[in-house]
Amino acid sequence: MTVFTIGYEGLDIDAFMSLLAEHGIETVVDIRELPLSRKPGFSKKALASVLNLSGLEYVHMVALGCPKLVRDRYQEDGNWKRYTDGFLKHLKTQKAAIDELSELAASSNCALLCYEADFNFCHRSMVANAVRDACGADVEHISATDAKTASPASLRLAFA
Repeated sequence: MTVFTIGYEGLDIDAFMSLLAEHGIETVVDIRELPLSRKPGFSKKALASVLNLSGLEYVHMVALGCPKLVRDRYQEDGNWKRYTDGFLKHLKTQKAAIDELSELAASSNCALLCYEADFNFCHRSMVANAVRDACGADVEHISATDAKTASPASLRLAFA
């Protein structure tokens, strides 16, 4: 069992969908506290629609999003260690959500979704590690750079 993570920063919806197809993703688990985006196709309703039309499932797990207080403090001070400490403190209170996500990952090929391209600076890596610790899942981070080398024709072929 593997739990994947993906960030949509730098991707359009076609490149994003291509990456999901390349990795055999069946369920996208949106772990943004507020699933809104200025980027076309990545707000909750639009994303759920595109995924569902492609035969994929969309699940929003608000409990695994980063709390506003932690996000705001990070925007103010840029202190990654403080952000990490704050989010991990929150995550320790979310055992039921981690258990639910672990069960989902056992029955479906899941990708945890957030915005940041670099998983090293995104809470999704901490959530994935919590799932790994809970159920022994492997963790694989899908890189947006994989899609940048793909031609538009190869992206279309992924959905043919």
